[in-house]
Amino acid sequence: MFGFLKQKRPAGRTKTAAARARSVDVLGRALPLTIRENRRATRITLRIEPGGKALKMTVPPGLRHHDIDAFLERHEGWLRERISRMEQRATAFLKDGGSVPLRGVDHRIEHTGRMRGLTESIVIDGEAVLRVSGLPEHLPRRIADFLKREARRDLEARVAVHAASVGRPVRSMTLKDTRSRWGSCSHAGALSFSWRIVMAPPDVIDYLAAHECAHLKEMNHGPGFWALCERLCPGTDRAKAWLKEHGNALHAVDFG
Repeated sequence: MFGFLKQKRPAGRTKTAAARARSVDVLGRALPLTIRENRRATRITLRIEPGGKALKMTVPPGLRHHDIDAFLERHEGWLRERISRMEQRATAFLKDGGSVPLRGVDHRIEHTGRMRGLTESIVIDGEAVLRVSGLPEHLPRRIADFLKREARRDLEARVAVHAASVGRPVRSMTLKDTRSRWGSCSHAGALSFSWRIVMAPPDVIDYLAAHECAHLKEMNHGPGFWALCERLCPGTDRAKAWLKEHGNALHAVDFG
Protein backbone atom coordinates (compact mmCIF):
# COMPACT_ATOMS: atom_id res chain seq x y z
CA MET A 1 0.00 0.00 0.00
CA PHE A 2 1.20 3.45 -0.85
CA GLY A 3 -0.74 6.64 -0.27
CA PHE A 4 -0.69 10.14 1.13
CA LEU A 5 -1.97 11.37 4.49
CA LYS A 6 -2.47 15.09 4.03
CA GLN A 7 -2.64 17.41 6.99
CA LYS A 8 -5.41 19.96 7.24
CA ARG A 9 -4.20 23.42 6.25
CA PRO A 10 -4.56 26.07 8.95
CA ALA A 11 -6.50 29.16 7.91
CA GLY A 12 -4.43 31.77 6.16
CA ARG A 13 -1.60 29.42 5.19
CA THR A 14 -0.65 28.74 1.60
CA LYS A 15 -0.55 25.31 -0.04
CA THR A 16 3.22 25.42 -0.13
CA ALA A 17 3.43 26.11 3.61
CA ALA A 18 0.94 23.33 4.41
CA ALA A 19 2.91 20.86 2.31
CA ARG A 20 5.97 21.26 4.53
CA ALA A 21 4.69 18.71 7.03
CA ARG A 22 2.74 15.64 6.00
CA SER A 23 2.88 11.85 5.99
CA VAL A 24 3.27 9.26 3.29
CA ASP A 25 1.75 5.81 3.76
CA VAL A 26 4.24 3.17 2.62
CA LEU A 27 3.57 -0.54 3.12
CA GLY A 28 1.04 0.25 5.82
CA ARG A 29 3.30 2.61 7.75
CA ALA A 30 2.83 6.36 7.96
CA LEU A 31 6.25 7.91 7.38
CA PRO A 32 6.75 11.58 8.29
CA LEU A 33 7.64 13.64 5.23
CA THR A 34 9.45 16.98 5.58
CA ILE A 35 9.38 19.24 2.53
CA ARG A 36 11.82 22.12 2.31
CA GLU A 37 12.12 24.75 -0.39
CA ASN A 38 15.58 25.59 -1.68
CA ARG A 39 16.02 28.56 -3.96
CA ARG A 40 18.95 26.84 -5.67
CA ALA A 41 17.00 23.64 -6.35
CA THR A 42 16.01 23.06 -9.98
CA ARG A 43 14.31 19.70 -9.43
CA ILE A 44 12.65 17.63 -6.71
CA THR A 45 14.84 15.33 -4.65
CA LEU A 46 13.55 12.71 -2.23
CA ARG A 47 15.69 11.11 0.47
CA ILE A 48 14.95 8.33 2.92
CA GLU A 49 16.29 9.31 6.32
CA PRO A 50 18.75 6.91 7.99
CA GLY A 51 16.95 3.83 9.26
CA GLY A 52 13.96 4.38 6.97
CA LYS A 53 11.95 6.11 9.68
CA ALA A 54 11.18 9.31 7.77
CA LEU A 55 11.43 11.04 4.39
CA LYS A 56 12.91 14.36 3.36
CA MET A 57 12.09 16.22 0.16
CA THR A 58 13.78 19.29 -1.32
CA VAL A 59 11.81 21.31 -3.88
CA PRO A 60 12.25 24.50 -5.93
CA PRO A 61 10.49 27.59 -4.53
CA GLY A 62 6.78 27.86 -5.23
CA LEU A 63 6.31 24.29 -6.39
CA ARG A 64 2.63 23.36 -6.55
CA HIS A 65 1.12 20.83 -4.19
CA HIS A 66 -0.09 18.84 -7.21
CA ASP A 67 3.46 18.50 -8.53
CA ILE A 68 4.66 17.06 -5.23
CA ASP A 69 1.87 14.46 -5.27
CA ALA A 70 2.69 13.55 -8.87
CA PHE A 71 6.38 13.09 -8.01
CA LEU A 72 5.55 10.78 -5.10
CA GLU A 73 3.22 8.71 -7.28
CA ARG A 74 5.90 8.30 -9.97
CA HIS A 75 8.39 7.08 -7.37
CA GLU A 76 5.99 4.76 -5.54
CA GLY A 77 7.78 1.58 -6.63
CA TRP A 78 11.24 2.90 -5.77
CA LEU A 79 10.11 4.00 -2.32
CA ARG A 80 8.34 0.73 -1.51
CA GLU A 81 11.35 -1.33 -2.61
CA ARG A 82 13.84 0.68 -0.55
CA ILE A 83 11.69 0.74 2.59
CA SER A 84 10.95 -2.99 2.28
CA ARG A 85 14.66 -3.77 1.97
CA MET A 86 15.44 -1.71 5.08
CA GLU A 87 12.66 -3.38 7.09
CA GLN A 88 13.85 -6.86 6.15
CA ARG A 89 17.41 -6.09 7.21
CA ALA A 90 16.22 -4.55 10.47
CA THR A 91 13.92 -7.39 11.57
CA ALA A 92 15.26 -10.63 10.07
CA PHE A 93 19.01 -10.48 10.35
CA LEU A 94 19.87 -10.27 14.05
CA LYS A 95 19.03 -13.81 15.05
CA ASP A 96 20.69 -17.21 15.12
CA GLY A 97 21.45 -18.07 11.50
CA GLY A 98 21.02 -14.47 10.37
CA SER A 99 23.88 -12.18 9.46
CA VAL A 100 25.46 -8.85 10.29
CA PRO A 101 28.24 -7.03 8.43
CA LEU A 102 31.59 -6.43 10.09
CA ARG A 103 34.18 -4.40 8.17
CA GLY A 104 32.18 -4.94 5.00
CA VAL A 105 31.94 -8.72 5.32
CA ASP A 106 28.63 -10.41 6.19
CA HIS A 107 29.07 -12.67 9.21
CA ARG A 108 26.67 -15.51 9.90
CA ILE A 109 25.37 -15.21 13.46
CA GLU A 110 25.87 -18.35 15.54
CA HIS A 111 24.21 -18.38 18.93
CA THR A 112 26.22 -20.79 21.08
CA GLY A 113 23.51 -21.46 23.65
CA ARG A 114 26.03 -20.95 26.43
CA MET A 115 25.25 -18.40 29.12
CA ARG A 116 28.80 -17.08 29.25
CA GLY A 117 31.46 -16.39 26.70
CA LEU A 118 32.92 -13.62 24.59
CA THR A 119 31.40 -12.53 21.31
CA GLU A 120 34.00 -13.30 18.66
CA SER A 121 34.53 -13.12 14.92
CA ILE A 122 35.92 -16.37 13.51
CA VAL A 123 36.20 -18.21 10.20
CA ILE A 124 34.71 -21.70 9.85
CA ASP A 125 35.38 -23.57 6.59
CA GLY A 126 35.99 -20.29 4.82
CA GLU A 127 32.82 -18.65 6.18
CA ALA A 128 32.89 -15.57 8.41
CA VAL A 129 30.97 -16.28 11.62
CA LEU A 130 30.04 -14.10 14.58
CA ARG A 131 29.78 -16.41 17.59
CA VAL A 132 27.55 -15.02 20.37
CA SER A 133 26.66 -16.45 23.79
CA GLY A 134 24.02 -15.40 26.34
CA LEU A 135 20.24 -15.49 26.32
CA PRO A 136 18.55 -15.36 22.88
CA GLU A 137 16.69 -12.16 23.79
CA HIS A 138 20.03 -10.47 24.53
CA LEU A 139 21.51 -11.38 21.15
CA PRO A 140 21.06 -7.98 19.42
CA ARG A 141 22.48 -6.09 22.41
CA ARG A 142 25.50 -8.37 22.68
CA ILE A 143 26.20 -7.95 18.97
CA ALA A 144 25.92 -4.16 19.32
CA ASP A 145 28.33 -4.16 22.27
CA PHE A 146 30.82 -6.19 20.24
CA LEU A 147 30.55 -3.83 17.25
CA LYS A 148 31.12 -0.82 19.51
CA ARG A 149 34.33 -2.33 20.87
CA GLU A 150 35.57 -3.15 17.38
CA ALA A 151 34.65 0.33 16.13
CA ARG A 152 36.61 1.99 18.92
CA ARG A 153 39.67 -0.14 18.19
CA ASP A 154 39.59 0.60 14.46
CA LEU A 155 38.85 4.30 14.78
CA GLU A 156 41.41 4.96 17.50
CA ALA A 157 44.10 3.39 15.33
CA ARG A 158 43.19 5.37 12.20
CA VAL A 159 42.63 8.64 14.09
CA ALA A 160 46.11 8.36 15.61
CA VAL A 161 47.63 8.05 12.14
CA HIS A 162 45.66 10.88 10.53
CA ALA A 163 45.92 13.30 13.49
CA ALA A 164 49.69 12.88 13.40
CA SER A 165 49.66 13.61 9.66
CA VAL A 166 47.86 16.93 10.13
CA GLY A 167 49.89 17.80 13.23
CA ARG A 168 46.88 18.51 15.42
CA PRO A 169 45.99 16.97 18.81
CA VAL A 170 42.78 15.06 19.46
CA ARG A 171 41.24 16.11 22.79
CA SER A 172 38.78 13.24 23.02
CA MET A 173 36.97 10.63 20.96
CA THR A 174 33.44 9.39 21.63
CA LEU A 175 31.21 6.84 19.92
CA LYS A 176 27.48 7.40 19.51
CA ASP A 177 24.57 6.00 17.52
CA THR A 178 23.92 9.17 15.54
CA ARG A 179 21.61 9.15 12.51
CA SER A 180 22.11 12.63 11.09
CA ARG A 181 25.88 12.37 10.57
CA TRP A 182 28.63 9.78 10.64
CA GLY A 183 31.08 11.93 12.54
CA SER A 184 31.86 15.38 13.88
CA CYS A 185 34.79 17.48 15.07
CA SER A 186 34.55 20.36 17.53
CA HIS A 187 36.75 23.47 17.54
CA ALA A 188 38.36 22.09 20.69
CA GLY A 189 39.45 18.93 18.84
CA ALA A 190 36.82 16.56 20.23
CA LEU A 191 35.92 13.87 17.71
CA SER A 192 32.68 11.91 17.64
CA PHE A 193 31.78 8.95 15.43
CA SER A 194 28.86 6.65 14.79
CA TRP A 195 29.96 3.17 15.89
CA ARG A 196 27.87 1.70 13.04
CA ILE A 197 30.67 2.64 10.66
CA VAL A 198 32.45 -0.58 11.72
CA MET A 199 29.93 -2.46 9.57
CA ALA A 200 31.38 -0.70 6.49
CA PRO A 201 34.51 -1.82 4.59
CA PRO A 202 37.90 -0.83 6.09
CA ASP A 203 38.57 1.86 3.47
CA VAL A 204 35.28 3.56 4.41
CA ILE A 205 36.20 3.44 8.11
CA ASP A 206 39.57 4.96 7.24
CA TYR A 207 37.88 7.70 5.19
CA LEU A 208 35.63 8.69 8.10
CA ALA A 209 38.62 8.94 10.44
CA ALA A 210 40.52 10.97 7.85
CA HIS A 211 37.51 13.24 7.24
CA GLU A 212 37.15 14.21 10.90
CA CYS A 213 40.91 14.55 11.42
CA ALA A 214 41.07 16.87 8.42
CA HIS A 215 38.60 19.08 10.31
CA LEU A 216 41.20 19.46 13.06
CA LYS A 217 43.00 21.71 10.60
CA GLU A 218 40.23 22.82 8.25
CA MET A 219 36.94 23.53 10.03
CA ASN A 220 34.97 23.78 6.80
CA HIS A 221 34.18 21.85 3.64
CA GLY A 222 36.06 24.12 1.27
CA PRO A 223 38.60 23.16 -1.40
CA GLY A 224 41.43 23.13 1.14
CA PHE A 225 39.57 20.67 3.32
CA TRP A 226 38.82 18.25 0.50
CA ALA A 227 42.39 18.43 -0.78
CA LEU A 228 43.65 17.54 2.71
CA CYS A 229 41.07 14.76 3.05
CA GLU A 230 42.16 13.29 -0.29
CA ARG A 231 45.79 13.43 0.79
CA LEU A 232 45.00 11.57 4.00
CA CYS A 233 42.71 9.10 2.27
CA PRO A 234 43.25 8.72 -1.51
CA GLY A 235 40.03 6.68 -1.71
CA THR A 236 37.87 9.55 -0.46
CA ASP A 237 35.55 9.69 -3.48
CA ARG A 238 34.95 5.94 -3.48
CA ALA A 239 34.25 5.90 0.25
CA LYS A 240 31.83 8.83 -0.01
CA ALA A 241 29.98 7.04 -2.81
CA TRP A 242 29.80 3.84 -0.73
CA LEU A 243 28.28 5.67 2.23
CA LYS A 244 25.77 7.41 0.02
CA GLU A 245 24.68 4.09 -1.48
CA HIS A 246 24.80 1.84 1.59
CA GLY A 247 24.77 4.11 4.65
CA ASN A 248 21.01 3.92 5.18
CA ALA A 249 21.18 0.13 5.28
CA LEU A 250 23.63 0.29 8.18
CA HIS A 251 21.33 2.64 10.09
CA ALA A 252 18.38 0.31 9.41
CA VAL A 253 19.85 -2.59 11.40
CA ASP A 254 17.71 -2.64 14.57
CA PHE A 255 19.71 -3.63 17.65
CA GLY A 256 16.74 -3.08 19.93
